[in-house]
Amino acid sequence: MDPHRQREIASKGGKASGGNFAHDRERAAAAGREGGKASRVRLDA
Repeated sequence: MDPHRQREIASKGGKASGGNFAHDRERAAAAGREGGKASRVRLDA
């Protein structure tokens, strides 16, 4: 595959995922709460 085209596709991956919490503190806090709930469930089982 053409290296330029490969870079173009790869750069869209991070933007499409929406996984970056750097600019969305509410979303980051919600994810932390969900993670905490999941870990407590596993420990209690």
